[in-house]
Amino acid sequence: MTKIISPSLLAADFSNLQSACEMINASEAQWLHIDVMDGVFVPNISFGFPVLEAVKTHCTKPLDVHLMIIEPEKYIERFVEAGANILTVHLETLKNPITTLRQIREMGVKAGLTINPDIPVESLRSLVSEADMVLLMSVFAGYGGQKFIEETYSRIEELKAIIADENPECLIEIDGGVNTENAPVLFAAGVNVLVAGNSVFKSPDPIATIHRMLS
Repeated sequence: MTKIISPSLLAADFSNLQSACEMINASEAQWLHIDVMDGVFVPNISFGFPVLEAVKTHCTKPLDVHLMIIEPEKYIERFVEAGANILTVHLETLKNPITTLRQIREMGVKAGLTINPDIPVESLRSLVSEADMVLLMSVFAGYGGQKFIEETYSRIEELKAIIADENPECLIEIDGGVNTENAPVLFAAGVNVLVAGNSVFKSPDPIATIHRMLS
């Protein structure tokens, strides 16, 4: 089974993102997660195109870009040009989900679809066939450092059943409250990709923490 750690740059030291990228390069983490927030869909503002472009020059790992913005379809081409390798959009923000997912894939990158914890997993059923990955938020999108919502485990089981029916190649990603304690449980539950922010970047030894999560 695919097991990927995608540390979230949102928890890194913003005054030295190059150092954060170099740590990721040296680690066993396969991806780097970048949260893009617009202050409208979520009550926070984070990275834009210049930061993504700068990170791309230093990070050798694929950039797993999570768009927490309204009207993401307007910016897909620019995010791909800036360096995104995986582009994930929120179902809640999409007028035409299938069209947007196809638009992302046509740009030559992987298309992810995500929902917040209050959105029924069943709402993904007709869309999973168009996605390379589904991200289940295990906290509400907008801020790092939140506590993992335990009901996520039942949502994972529901999503696994849908994926088995609709698109067995689709990956499952979890974002929010991931740490060294629940990482093995989540992988065992069938999750493929774990986004880890504070648990990695605030760790005394981030590289060892990543290794432990993957072990």
